[in-house]
Amino acid sequence: MADRPSIPLDERTQVQLDHVVQVVRRVLDDDVVGVWLYGSAVVDGLRPASDLDVFVMTRRPMEPADRRALIDGLLPISGARAATGPARPIELTVVVQSEVRPWRYPPTMDFLYGEWLRTEFERSDPPSTARPNPDLAILITIVRRDGRSLLGPPPAAVFDPVPGADLQRASLDVIPGLLADLESDTGNVLLTLARIWVTVGNGEIGSKDGAADWVLKRLPEEHRAVLARARAIYLGDETERWDDVLPLVQAHMEYVVQVIKSLQPTPDGEVRAALAENSHIRPVEEVP
Repeated sequence: MADRPSIPLDERTQVQLDHVVQVVRRVLDDDVVGVWLYGSAVVDGLRPASDLDVFVMTRRPMEPADRRALIDGLLPISGARAATGPARPIELTVVVQSEVRPWRYPPTMDFLYGEWLRTEFERSDPPSTARPNPDLAILITIVRRDGRSLLGPPPAAVFDPVPGADLQRASLDVIPGLLADLESDTGNVLLTLARIWVTVGNGEIGSKDGAADWVLKRLPEEHRAVLARARAIYLGDETERWDDVLPLVQAHMEYVVQVIKSLQPTPDGEVRAALAENSHIRPVEEVP
């Protein structure tokens, strides 16, 4: 499988990516299997609020000193507090080759860097984040399909395909964590739930705004406003604000989760519990 044709990146973004690769190479050296750019940067172009999504495969787990060095290299080049002025937030995921190939579920993530973790990273040495992470099934599917090589071979050469059943299972397994983040990360949670609906409904993983378009056509009118706002914020057409529509956000979330549940023949127990905690979920008579 060849790399997806490159979408041109502006010079500042390309320099930032070059720095990311330099940091990864300096910390992990010959243990790096590959570094890939994925997400909106390679699929349909960066949005105003888009992160730079970078995926790294290594030959060995990182030691605590490696994690600290990687963090110290990324903090000055990521996000609004980058040393040379505001830059794209970097989201960097690290997996160990032997943990994801041959494929098995759930896969294990070795490390994650994101700007929402900056305060924790600045305050102290992070604990190991190596743990099973269902979301990796979705990310690896995206990277394998769309990833642009920044270092190393094309992603399809080093990642096994994720079976469709595992992709569907992962889409369900990440919902409890999303529900917990609804208040703190509202727009992203709403858009991610839209993507899960698309994935569970037809087996595809699309862009966030593309998934929102697909779901908006299938939502009852009373549930469209908040997803339309999340999409507009993501595209940079509106500033982020949710305080005026909080009851609508909750109702929208409950409806979408119930639809996703109805599309699953045997929902996972964790999701059952998460749904049970939301007492206002209304039955869905018919999946749109």
